[in-house]
Amino acid sequence: MHGSGIRQDLGFLVKTGKRRDPYKLVPFIVVLLVAVLTADVLLLAQSGPQSEPLRQQPAPKQTLMAQQQPHEQPKQTTKAVEPVAPLRKLHKPNLFVLTRKPFTNELLQKVAKLRGVRALELADAASVTLDGKRVQTLAVNPSTFRSYTPKVTASSDALWQNVAAGDVAVSFVLGSDGGLTLHRHVDGPAGPLRIGAYATTGFGAVDAVVSKNVGRTLGLPRDNALIVSAPDANSATLRDKILDVLPKGTQVVMVNPVLPQPQTAKQNWPTGSFMTGDQIMVALKAAASKLGRPYVWGAEGPDTFDCSGLVQWAFAKAGVRMPRVTHQQWVAGPQVPLSQAQPGDLIFWRLDPTNPGYISHVAIYWGDGKMIQAPRTGDVVKISPVHTRGFAGVVRVSPAAAAGVR
Repeated sequence: MHGSGIRQDLGFLVKTGKRRDPYKLVPFIVVLLVAVLTADVLLLAQSGPQSEPLRQQPAPKQTLMAQQQPHEQPKQTTKAVEPVAPLRKLHKPNLFVLTRKPFTNELLQKVAKLRGVRALELADAASVTLDGKRVQTLAVNPSTFRSYTPKVTASSDALWQNVAAGDVAVSFVLGSDGGLTLHRHVDGPAGPLRIGAYATTGFGAVDAVVSKNVGRTLGLPRDNALIVSAPDANSATLRDKILDVLPKGTQVVMVNPVLPQPQTAKQNWPTGSFMTGDQIMVALKAAASKLGRPYVWGAEGPDTFDCSGLVQWAFAKAGVRMPRVTHQQWVAGPQVPLSQAQPGDLIFWRLDPTNPGYISHVAIYWGDGKMIQAPRTGDVVKISPVHTRGFAGVVRVSPAAAAGVR
């Protein structure tokens, strides 16, 4: 899902440079840490002045999640990396809050007292350039944040110890589709960073995770992001309540939302709910006009695209306001069986082994068993046969539903 790139769900994150980019990033939201964040995590490694030289050592049995390579401290530096606390209770994140200014205790208490809130986790959030790509990044406390990630990610002691030691964890999608291969060093704002693991946070627009110390060297704002776990509350209702108690300019995104059961195409979708034939034709022609254009992580056109960027751009040409990332586009209308797919429907896949439930890729159904898509780094926009490996479902786009996704 190339949907997890920058300028997507969290396009309102603040840039770490001297100026804010009101188009791509916007406010850094301060997040409270009263528990832990239930999302998939990304590892950020820095080998700049504050990061430690790496020494290859025999590692325990490895997975995509982490290769444990302890950071060796220089002799002149006696400060050791603090050990990461063992995993305790898991918390599923339901809302992600970003504020213009750091959270205060008073604001955190207001959120904590809302009905249904079970746990809060404070983090630092901003858009950071890694390997020339704009990547929405979180700086976290590995000991507590791990509890908010999926169990397989949360359980990896090696992953979190590496984050604490200076590595960066990136989402599986950023790694596989964006070309940030595991264990390589990439250029960052303060020097090289080591990709220590693939571990998607579960937040569609967050694709990298680093420690608080690394976040300081990258210039991330402090305490501007808050992860809220409220598994028994209606996420849409709680989102409105949070916006009521926090300052103007706060933004709240639903992740793993708790909502009523999704509707099917046969339920409560009156005539006129879906795209017209003319709109579908315009969207398909627009997408086809970009055949052969290269895939670029986080790109929204008009010359380069990622998968969800192509969808958003093509549907905009038909007057349909689509959300930016794949997991948001997944709720842009009712689901229909693949056997009933029509041209203009969206097809989705779950391809992330670190978070099997996550929607990670989207294509536009072309007809006759074919789709038009922007596949991954090194590939181009093309028409190809529909495949069902990792298939998640088909969505028939409702312009009204798409425009209402937050």
